Amino acid sequence: MDQKNLILAVVLSVTILLGFQLVQEIFFPPPEAPQQAVSSDGSLPPSADPLTPGVAGESAGAEALNRGEAIEANPRIEISSGRLSGSLSLKGGRIDDLTLTTYRETIEPDSPNITLLSPPDSPDPYYANFGWSSVDKSVQLPSSETTWQPASDVLKPGKSTVLNWDNGQGLTFEREVELSDGYLFTVTQRVTNNGEQSVTLSPYGLISRTNTPDVTGFYVLHEGPIGVFDGTLNEYDYDDLQDSGTIKHDTTGGWLGITDIYWLVALAPDNQQRVSTRFVHDGRNGIDKYQADMLYEAVTVAPGDSFEITSRVFAGAKEVLMLADYRDRYGIKDFEKAVDFGIFWFLTEPLFYALHWIFEIVGNFGVAILIVTVCVKAFFFPLANKSYVSMAKMKKLQPKMVELRERFGEDKQRLNQEMMALYKREGANPLSGCLPILVQIPVFFALYKVLLTNIEMRHAPFFGWIQDLSAPDPTSWINGFGLLPWSVPELDPILLTFSIGVWPILMGLTMFLQQKLNPPPPDPVQAKIFMFLPLVFTFLLGRFAAGLVIYWTWNNLLSILQQYFIMRRAGVPIGRQPSPKGE
Repeated sequence: MDQKNLILAVVLSVTILLGFQLVQEIFFPPPEAPQQAVSSDGSLPPSADPLTPGVAGESAGAEALNRGEAIEANPRIEISSGRLSGSLSLKGGRIDDLTLTTYRETIEPDSPNITLLSPPDSPDPYYANFGWSSVDKSVQLPSSETTWQPASDVLKPGKSTVLNWDNGQGLTFEREVELSDGYLFTVTQRVTNNGEQSVTLSPYGLISRTNTPDVTGFYVLHEGPIGVFDGTLNEYDYDDLQDSGTIKHDTTGGWLGITDIYWLVALAPDNQQRVSTRFVHDGRNGIDKYQADMLYEAVTVAPGDSFEITSRVFAGAKEVLMLADYRDRYGIKDFEKAVDFGIFWFLTEPLFYALHWIFEIVGNFGVAILIVTVCVKAFFFPLANKSYVSMAKMKKLQPKMVELRERFGEDKQRLNQEMMALYKREGANPLSGCLPILVQIPVFFALYKVLLTNIEMRHAPFFGWIQDLSAPDPTSWINGFGLLPWSVPELDPILLTFSIGVWPILMGLTMFLQQKLNPPPPDPVQAKIFMFLPLVFTFLLGRFAAGLVIYWTWNNLLSILQQYFIMRRAGVPIGRQPSPKGE
């Protein structure tokens, strides 16, 4: 494997990373979604089996109100904590109004906070609810139209609320809701039978989302239905669910829900109870409705008896440490897997924890990236040092190699024999150039995954103009790095593709300098091609997350310093290539 093949492999890898999704969308478009019937209240239809939780939306034909009007249309209980604000609707008992008070839509200080959940009659309904199901249709059960009676007017950490409803047939339903200091709601459903007949009921929980959200469409990120069932993580795209209509799993413990890159709404059943779960899609009237629901096994409540079951719903930001805490505290198996660390989690997850630990000390994720890069370089120092020594020898041998090509250029077999003999005699390794890049690539992709998926990196500033390490460098040569009187977003989208900022340019320069220290290809055509690789990489990575470009630039600088001192020690000329005759 020579340097040419290695570099081409790296270019190909990055190109595939950028272009795979585009090819997929052009040649493999998602199939049309099957349509399901919608009941009069807009709920997804009962299935043929007992799994019929019911409510998944309001009237399909109703005209949507704006979000504020939809909230004010029903009586509510205030939800208030250090991380959440919003309300719980007494009509239907839904958790359908949540705003994340510690996250904003953009890095601007006056940017609106992230709105996560919205009521059924709003333009983009998204909410969680709980209830009861029964095969006996004569039993009056709470529905989307039920107005619950509250025991308090506010829900906050340390102060739960209890909702009550009497069905007039001897059954009293209670729903106690507690809120953690994070994003977890604990919901305890109770039913008391004061009648004369036994009743058989099945408690359920559901998450409903109307309209398909805008997704990045990038294949390395998962957005859509997700869950852990009997210890196995399952991820489905929205078009997967549109294609199948219904996806079912039975599980003990685990969780299920709908995820965005940074936000999650998920149900966690009692981890000792067996539940039937579904992901369901309905596309009637051109409106996409998605539902994730769970149904507990039926229980019979005799006269004078009561029954209760406790479930949980998470609605908030996918903070890794918080998810891991809920996993351990409440036994929600693999809850931290809601963060998409990918198939190389054994690299990505430790890298995240290392960055987070260093961040806690230095207070800047950009600085943490620089420190982690130094640690990685130190860890691989013996291996890289051996590689650079061999590369220095290879560069020192360039005049002799050129001389051999002049002597045996027409006899390829003899040339290869003489070359191998030269390498062996001088202790040089022609594969030496591979190792530094091969070591760098896994860290590159792991950091790339961390920057894309971990909310801790979202809107994390570095220094100067880099105020979001998870976004591309906002400067651009197209507007003179801010000196010319137009902004880059106003430019043509195609031109925007070639917009690169200061850090990508620095990365390209460091790559060019590093290339000058490496043994050049003996073939003049290859040498000219290699001269353009820094430019190619500059544009390829120019629209990547700034944190990733900063890592690559810093890693190049460290490699240049290491390589420079090794070459000086080996007596290899710096900055010019020795001639074949030693002139």
